Amino acid sequence: MPVEILMPALSPTMEEGTLAKWLVRAGDSVTSGDVIAEIETDKATMEFEAVDDGTISQILIAAGTAGVAVNTPIAVLLADGDSAESSAPTVPDAPPLNAPPSAPTVPGTQDAATPSSAKRIFASPLARRIAVQKGVDLGQIVGSGPHGRIVRADVEGAAPAGRAPETKISRSPAGQDSAVQPQASEVGDIAALYAKRDYTEIQLDGMRRTIAARLTQAKQTIPHFYLRRDIRLDALLSFRTEINRQLEKRGIRLSVNDFIIKACALALQQVPAANAVWAGDRILQLTPSDVAVAVAIDGGLFTPVLQDAHQKSLTALSAEIKDLAARARDRKLAPHEYQGGSFAISNLGMFGVKNFDAVINPPHGAILAVGAGIRQPVVTAQDELGIATVMSVTLSVDHRVIDGALAAELLSAIVENLEHPIAMLV
Repeated sequence: MPVEILMPALSPTMEEGTLAKWLVRAGDSVTSGDVIAEIETDKATMEFEAVDDGTISQILIAAGTAGVAVNTPIAVLLADGDSAESSAPTVPDAPPLNAPPSAPTVPGTQDAATPSSAKRIFASPLARRIAVQKGVDLGQIVGSGPHGRIVRADVEGAAPAGRAPETKISRSPAGQDSAVQPQASEVGDIAALYAKRDYTEIQLDGMRRTIAARLTQAKQTIPHFYLRRDIRLDALLSFRTEINRQLEKRGIRLSVNDFIIKACALALQQVPAANAVWAGDRILQLTPSDVAVAVAIDGGLFTPVLQDAHQKSLTALSAEIKDLAARARDRKLAPHEYQGGSFAISNLGMFGVKNFDAVINPPHGAILAVGAGIRQPVVTAQDELGIATVMSVTLSVDHRVIDGALAAELLSAIVENLEHPIAMLV
């Protein structure tokens, strides 16, 4: 029976995307796991894999088509023995194609075949193989594939049978969009104000819509408060100069931002109660320090996440953030590389900005806004007037997750790490 291939949801916030490129043509044979298309989401261009074996019968959406809604049929797949004249499936319980004849089983991985079965389970062959390897109960999974079929991504993110699944917090895309969708009368009124002035109208792309929705949501729903500190950087700059001199032959050069990432990651370990996120009706306190770093790209920004940043060396962190930033600018990051984390860093110091207040990126508990290091007069420990390089930082905090005293403790730990950088290597 023919199976409709549907426009996938490649990220939690994706409602529509651009079918950038087809990598197959009508008549081509495909195997489960083959990359058949490239899809542009609001954040990245991602590969889309076939979930079943068969032959591409029809391409329903042309390459380059923008605004294709999630779950829109984009192609038709025929299994062996099917013909193009066969009617397309119209019910959500179409059976899986080419199921393996004698795969090992775990609870929930077999299609029901007797009248006593509570329900039939439909999954791609690849999803079934992964379920067997991981010990996942397919009966506990809601499929995201065509007609509710369980596909590889559903199984890879599932917990093995017997282990409680992770709590997932759902968001309402419609509710987010409503925050940035003005009424038609409002649009007309605003345009009327500038009717006699020259202007260029710029349509919002997916990334800009998502940024507008998420940051509007953040400012409307997150009770922000702000803590500010000045950090003396002279010891760090001297230490960095010496390290870079030793690393020069290896082609490695550490930035101040690399030290800031490490300092924040360690501070989250030193103040573990602040390493937390808001999860709707509870707080999730993380064990690892997963630190996001804002990266500006053309038309928007990404916040790629450095997982387990507290365990990584400065050189490893430097190499990883360079790689993530380069792929972010090319929009080649996978969703798991820019989702998650509990804490973020936004550094505008390289633009000469002295200080600013950053907006928290939900569900993070806090974000550190970093300004420029500026040479200025200071009072030394000997009560004498001196000159030092001083960097101003502002910690934006979600008061639902972190209270004032705890936030102050976290910021003090960050300052201590940056003003005594050698201790970060111990």
